[in-house]
Amino acid sequence: MDISLRDSTTSHSTFSGSNVSSLTENNFIAAAVTAGVCLMRNAWKEDQHPSFINFISTFLSANSFRLNFVPIAPDFIFNCGGLSVAFIFVTNWDCNNVAPIFNRVKKLKMQFARFYVVITLPAKEQFDSLIQSYFKFGMVIGKPTFVPVQDSEMGFEKMVKIAHSSGVYKQERIGEKLKAERKQLVQGMNFYLKVLTSIPGIDNHDANSLSQAIGSVQAIAKASKEQILENTDLSTDKAEMVSRFLRDPKFYLCPKIN
Repeated sequence: MDISLRDSTTSHSTFSGSNVSSLTENNFIAAAVTAGVCLMRNAWKEDQHPSFINFISTFLSANSFRLNFVPIAPDFIFNCGGLSVAFIFVTNWDCNNVAPIFNRVKKLKMQFARFYVVITLPAKEQFDSLIQSYFKFGMVIGKPTFVPVQDSEMGFEKMVKIAHSSGVYKQERIGEKLKAERKQLVQGMNFYLKVLTSIPGIDNHDANSLSQAIGSVQAIAKASKEQILENTDLSTDKAEMVSRFLRDPKFYLCPKIN
């Protein structure tokens, strides 16, 4: 198990079974154009020093996040790109009173699909206490993810980066899905045109006219010559050809000379 605290402002370890992508400060601020909403638990706010709440408010505002104070169960819920991520944020780890924290973790991990526990651990004995307590209370690595940090400001910045990267990942997945659907649609339309333009005398214009007015190949096969004439600009000869070609196997299986 690789769990460590590093004396650095550029990197912090994540106690988890999965990787969380991180952003540099400049990249994060530039990428947070879409931003999101941050919901802070009222009770958590009351336990913090006003200067830290001011830091949070300023940081969120600078990165285009909206901050609301609400009576929620987690300490924070971020919504970025339509994705919600919940956090417990422990800013004062008491080595002699850890049970309430783990009891909250066990309860909340059942309620949120994306849930993290961020803990400020400035001293080695506090970090050792977390390790011992983690296994004592039967935690499973990555369920949820524990993120130890050296100070509260770093912890909050880490939370925002996790929430933001999760939202970006979801948007990328949505984009990939839409791209795949568009590709499938184009391929389907190409196949559709190949089928209809294989009918003697029918060109792309005629095929598109049939598609817009009548629909699928199956619908066109069921349409009468009169329906095709009424709803498209095809000539009488072409309407008859389409109707015969798609309805009469003997006709469309015979070789044709254009």
